[in-house]
Amino acid sequence: MRLRRLRDGRVVALVLVLAVAVVGLANAFAPTRSAFSAVVANTGNSAATAPYFTCAAAVGADTSTALFAYRLGEASGSTTATDWSGKGLNGTYQGSMTATTPSPNACPRDAGSSYALNGSTSFVSTPRSYANPTTFSEEVWFRTTVAGGMLVGFGSNQVAASGQHDRQVYLNTTGQLVFGTYNGTTQVVTSPKAYTDGAWHHVVATMSASTGMRLYADGTLVASNAAFTTPENFTGYFRVGYDTVSGWPGQPSNFAFTGSMRYAAVYGSVLSATQVANHAAAGR
Repeated sequence: MRLRRLRDGRVVALVLVLAVAVVGLANAFAPTRSAFSAVVANTGNSAATAPYFTCAAAVGADTSTALFAYRLGEASGSTTATDWSGKGLNGTYQGSMTATTPSPNACPRDAGSSYALNGSTSFVSTPRSYANPTTFSEEVWFRTTVAGGMLVGFGSNQVAASGQHDRQVYLNTTGQLVFGTYNGTTQVVTSPKAYTDGAWHHVVATMSASTGMRLYADGTLVASNAAFTTPENFTGYFRVGYDTVSGWPGQPSNFAFTGSMRYAAVYGSVLSATQVANHAAAGR
């Protein structure tokens, strides 16, 4: 045989070359395989798609109509709540400003801390007044175990207890969310359940002449009244975390919110149900 005339290991070399060629051809025409595997899970033990991965992205998509948007993620001792809506309307931290990073945090994929409010002197005042806003949306992430306290509202005074106070979202004495406006009489819509379980919750309240009052919690509409279309006519300031809620149904003894907050914003438009759901989903 001719193979016997080959010397110095050339038979072995030839066999190896042929073997490599065969393996290469087999891989080229074989079905695609991968050794990579993954498990997708979240705290709800489910997986799904969402339009936005972070709260910054979700809120940022709608800042064209925002009056202001505060991340509330500044360091302890800060005096300025930076407005990142593009309007340049920075808020002022009143009283003590304490930053915390609870676990879990609201909007866990967003870097930064949360704002811890002490239930007495902590709140954010906005820098300018607005003349009778009739179309608006108010939004904030919050967590607390204490019933009572205002989350977001509109008052005639920038820093002290307001003589006129309206467009308020607050927790009543049983921990339910209440959205109230005034037009000769108090007009409120109230959530069926309490939100003082120490978990993070997302709340949005909207109002306009065409939609009436709507209250959303954790991305879902929980209360509404299409007949309540007109708030009280006055010039005032939006505030976060404190103002009087005297005279409102279920008014607590303490008007200042106790707990943590993140991502507060007010819009000069009515956020749609889809927008609200997107904002809430981005924070989970």
